[in-house]
Amino acid sequence: MIRYSLKCAQAHEFESWFQSATAFDALRAAGHVTCAICGSKDVEKLLMAPAVRPARAAATAPAALSQPETDVEQAIAALRAQVEANSEYVGLNFAAEARKMHDGVTPERAIYGEAKPEEAKKLIEDGVPVAPLPFLPKRKAN
Repeated sequence: MIRYSLKCAQAHEFESWFQSATAFDALRAAGHVTCAICGSKDVEKLLMAPAVRPARAAATAPAALSQPETDVEQAIAALRAQVEANSEYVGLNFAAEARKMHDGVTPERAIYGEAKPEEAKKLIEDGVPVAPLPFLPKRKAN
C-alpha cells in the first residue's frame, strides 16, 4: 500500500491510499480518483518525502529524551534516583498503604506509588502527609 498526498484543480489537498503507483495511475486514467472535497476528477500527486525506517541500530538505541539535558531535567532525575533508592514502591496500593501507616496499623516507612486523584484528595483531606512527585514510575514494556 502507498499513501499519496493529492491536490485537485480547485487546490483542495487530501490524502488517499493505493495498492501501488501503477494502481493509482490506472484508477486516475479511468476517472476513479476524485477530489474528496469537490469531486473533481482533475487530481494530481503532490511532492512527498518517502517514509524511511531507521536502521536497526538506531531503532534499538535509547531515545534521546531518556537522558536529562536541562538543569530541571537533571534535578528531577536526581530526585527520582533518591526516591527510588530510599523508598519502597507500592504501586497502585499507595493510598491504602499511606492510610495504614497514618492510622498506625503498619510501621512508618518511606513509600511511593500511584493513586487516583480522588484517593489523593481524600488522603490530604484526612491529614495524611502525601505529595505528588514530578515524574511517573518506571513501567516495564513488552
